[in-house]
This record gives sequence, C-alpha cells and structure tokens, in this order.
Amino acid sequence: MPSHMKNIRHLAFVLVGLFSAVHVIWLGVPGLAVAQELEAMLVRVEKVRTEPFTQTVPIVGRLVSLRMGDIAARISAPVESIHVEVGDRVTKGQVMVVLDGEILKAELNLTQSELDEAGAEMKTWAAELDVAKTELRRQKGLSTSVAFSQAKFEDAQKKVAVAEARVERARANVAIKRSNLQRKQIDVEYAAVRAPYAGVVMRRYTEAGAYVNKGDPLARLIGDRSLEVEAFIPYTRLNGLSAGRKVDFKLDDGSRHKATVRAILPSENPRTRTRIVRLVPEFGKTKRPLAESQSVVVYVPISEDRSVVTVHKDAVLKQPKGDIVYVVNKDSAQIRPVVLGDALGNRFEVLSGLKQGEVVVIRGNERLQPGAKVRVEKGSS
Repeated sequence: MPSHMKNIRHLAFVLVGLFSAVHVIWLGVPGLAVAQELEAMLVRVEKVRTEPFTQTVPIVGRLVSLRMGDIAARISAPVESIHVEVGDRVTKGQVMVVLDGEILKAELNLTQSELDEAGAEMKTWAAELDVAKTELRRQKGLSTSVAFSQAKFEDAQKKVAVAEARVERARANVAIKRSNLQRKQIDVEYAAVRAPYAGVVMRRYTEAGAYVNKGDPLARLIGDRSLEVEAFIPYTRLNGLSAGRKVDFKLDDGSRHKATVRAILPSENPRTRTRIVRLVPEFGKTKRPLAESQSVVVYVPISEDRSVVTVHKDAVLKQPKGDIVYVVNKDSAQIRPVVLGDALGNRFEVLSGLKQGEVVVIRGNERLQPGAKVRVEKGSS
C-alpha cells in the first residue's frame, strides 16, 4: 500500500476516536442514561392473580315464561269493544276487552230491589216479635193475679216462638238476597276483562259484536318479563347442581348472565336420561329483546369451586420445549417456563412456574430476549 494511503487511513481512525470522545463528553452521564432508556423496549404487563374456578360443560336450554295463556270471558255476553291489538304490551289490570253489561246492570238493580224487599219483610216480622214479647211479659205479670189464665200465657209463648222463627227466616232471606247482589256486582265488573299480569298480546280470538260464552278465550297473553331458564341436564351431570347454586348462562346474542338453580324436577326422561332443571335468571344488559323459548347455553358445573393461579393468554409463548412467559423483575424481562391447565375465558390456569402477584409481559413479548431491558406501558399492571 502506498505510504500516503496509510497516512490517510491512520488520520481517519484518529478523527473517529476524537469524535467519539467529544460526543461522550458532550452527552455526559445524563445523555448516556437517555440512550440506555431509548434502548429499553416498551411493553404492557399484567399481574398473575388467583381466582375461583369451576369446570363446566355447556348444555343447551331455553327461556320459558312463568305466565302465559288465554284470557277467558267470565260471563256470557256480546263483545262491546276490544282495546288491544296483537303485539301490544299491557300492564296488570289494564282493560283488554269490554263485554256488553246492560242486562247485567238491570239484573243488578232487580236484585237490589229484592234485597230491599227482604229487609222490609224482616223489619215487619221483627215488629211482630216485639208485640208477642210484650204480650208474654204482660201474661207473666198476671201470674199472681186472679185474672191469670194459663191458656193465654201458653198462647203468648207460642206467638213469641212463631215470631222469632219468622224473623230468622226473614234474616236468612236477606242474606240470600245480599249474596245474589254481590254476585251480580261481580258479573258487572267482569264485563271489563282486565289483564291478570303484565305481558304482550300474542293473539285475538274474537271481534266486537261477537257473542261469547263464559269460559271462551278472548286473547292470548304472554308475560315476557317473567322468565325462567329451563334445561334438560343429563343425570350424570347433576352432581355439581343443587338448589340455590349460581351458574353462568349465555344468550344467543353472546351476552353472559347469572342464574340460580330453583328446582331439579324429580322426573327423568327414560330415552335421554335427562332431568328438567329450572333456574331463576339475573339478566344484565342484553343486545336483543328476550323471547319465550329463546335458546340459551347453560354452563353446568361438574366440579366444586376451587381457587387457581391464572395468567393472561397473551403472556404465554409457545415453544418447542414447552410454554414460557416473560417475568418482569425491576427493569428487565426474564424467561420463565410454565405448566398450564384449563382455560378460563381469556386466561390460563397455571399449574407451576408462576406465583400470585408476579408481573408478566402480555404485549411486546414476541420481540423480547432473555434479560432485555423493558419499560412498562402506562396504565398496565
């Protein structure tokens, strides 16, 4: 190599060395810290935690209405008017159908007159009883007198007895008339057919002007807000269920809710070997309106509740030799082999390798190397 080229190369190395030295002096110690900080990788972390865990199996069930059926006429009469349409929501006590009650009102007035007549008759016989008792007292007063007559005394006693019997008969007649009046009043009230519970009208069976007999259906009503969950559970899966136990269930809109076991019916289907279980739901926010016979998935527990250590699924990296996670210790990330169990939503049960409270990387771990410097993203824990 020519001597002048060697001199140029030597001069270049000297200049690079001087530039590096000046750069370090200019940055100082704070500058070095900033450079090291920039080298640390930004990661999101989450703590390993302990939570209750129960193994479950999904069983398809349905929503059933506690109140559903035909609303019938309680009297025989023409239909005067109908106040509801199919699909209308009604409240308890709301008038749905009005029957013609003019004849019933006339019968009510007649019965009221008969009651008044019976009351007047009872007063008449009560007055006769007072007269008979007065005569009996007068005859008793003559018992020590020469004017006393045993025959008249006995006649007075008989008249009192007869008058008392007539009064009792009149009193019974008044009670009969009063009962008839109450029945007529009820019939008049029944002319207005009211909703026995809140719900939605599913069907109309009649129209205005039609004649209905007592017991004929007028409309079909379903209480869509009085719902229970019904599921046919295999008898081999009943060990984890008992009255009062809470379980999870999912609607077809994807929302999850809680339900409490109310009853396990003591009847088994010999073909499917299942028993009916009724559960009381606790509905949270749903995405669609609820409906009778709507499908649900009930998560039936097959084991007792137990506490397990869990880690977020995003923290786990699959390796040929097994699963690993990155555990953050101060400002560096270290590899930790783990043995995982069952999945719990977006988490895994940890059988070994981690303890509650340890911090693991859940975002940015794919690019980490063992011992790498890390910076924790704000808001993660």
